[in-house]
Amino acid sequence: MFKTIKNAWGIPELRKKIIFTLIIIVVFRFGAVIPVPFLDSTALKGIMDSSAVSGTALGYLDMLSGGAFSNATLFAMSVTPYINSSIIMQLLAVAIPPLERMVKDGGEEGRKKMSAITRYVAVILGLIQGLAYYFYLRNSSYGSTPIVKYTQGGAGIFTAFVIVLVFTAGTALMMWMGEQINQNGVGNGISILLFAGIVSRIPSIIGHLANYIQMAWKDGSANGQYFFLVPLWVIVFLALIWVIVFMNDAERRIPVQYAKRVVGRKQYGGQSSHIPIKVGIGGVMPIIFASSILSIPTTIRFFIGNKDMGSFWNAFFTAFSNTGWVYCVLYVILILAFAYFYTAIQYNPVEMANNLRQSNGTIPGIRPGKPTSDFIGKVLSKITLIGAVFLAVIALLPIVFANATGMSNLSMGGTSIIILVGVALETVKQLESQMMMRHYKGFLD
Repeated sequence: MFKTIKNAWGIPELRKKIIFTLIIIVVFRFGAVIPVPFLDSTALKGIMDSSAVSGTALGYLDMLSGGAFSNATLFAMSVTPYINSSIIMQLLAVAIPPLERMVKDGGEEGRKKMSAITRYVAVILGLIQGLAYYFYLRNSSYGSTPIVKYTQGGAGIFTAFVIVLVFTAGTALMMWMGEQINQNGVGNGISILLFAGIVSRIPSIIGHLANYIQMAWKDGSANGQYFFLVPLWVIVFLALIWVIVFMNDAERRIPVQYAKRVVGRKQYGGQSSHIPIKVGIGGVMPIIFASSILSIPTTIRFFIGNKDMGSFWNAFFTAFSNTGWVYCVLYVILILAFAYFYTAIQYNPVEMANNLRQSNGTIPGIRPGKPTSDFIGKVLSKITLIGAVFLAVIALLPIVFANATGMSNLSMGGTSIIILVGVALETVKQLESQMMMRHYKGFLD
């Protein structure tokens, strides 16, 4: 990877793109420290650092924003409204025939219209999300310190307007920066910004690990286990990266044989090929869907507060905390379900079988038509199961490790690691493809 980046830096055009991407990332990090007016960042950070936020939608948002939300900054909403908008439009494109025709048959113009609709929906979602979090912040306080200042009378209306407007503007600005990276930089813009936000948490994680070592050094009798647990955490982290890299490149290749046909004195076709099906078809999306749904009960409990609601509801919310066994079981079930759902959206075995028949291609040993679609469906089902189990293990391992060791303040879950590795690999592949284009010798050379 480092060799690829070094070689890309030696090409002037790619060097400009890399520098442009780095400049956008620097601007993003500056925006992540610009405070939102009328908010007490110290009080908000005190709430966000509490263990009550762990496993809630607030903690999830803070993770994706690289800590910008806990510091009440311009980019506190991160790109989550745009991600939600993209998911919604992708699902609607499958469910609504006009949208599906616009994407499939509209060509470049259709894709531009879908992108424009996605941006508008993202701004609307950002406005709704910013308004919802304003009401939460207005009703919250850290001790006796209110988070929102100047909320009385007419000044309160102006305060609400400014805070919600800044949150929404931050989301729109991040979308624009992501599009600029797509046009003039390297990699997928939104993914690069997510990557930068998650990477910014690494220094704080290193600081927590150093604190554990310091605790063990000062009081070895009570905290001596950290001499073993901290290196174990590093080993597990590196092992997860290796497994994700391995599974990211893993694929099942369905062999395809094309029929020979003779036209005049020339013979066409007859070559062998394959259909590649990646093991991790849905990527990180099943984990994002599952964690978003399971964060709802904990978020409701967080908004209600620590009230005594009876033994049943207390037991219910305890079971749905990220330390409960019910949470872990449902987490695995939802990841499996969403993995199959995402595969059903991406692949249509009947359509794939029809395309093979039209191009005179067959799978060796499988008859064309329905037997071919059934075979492809069985392969997809098996591959999806393997990929879903892999995602479930990656998602649960950090939770199990934190519950077993008590090291719960290391905010690097399975979702974060998959995003980091996936974005890094995808960006390196784009650099390699662009270098190959610039070193390719044409027919006139």
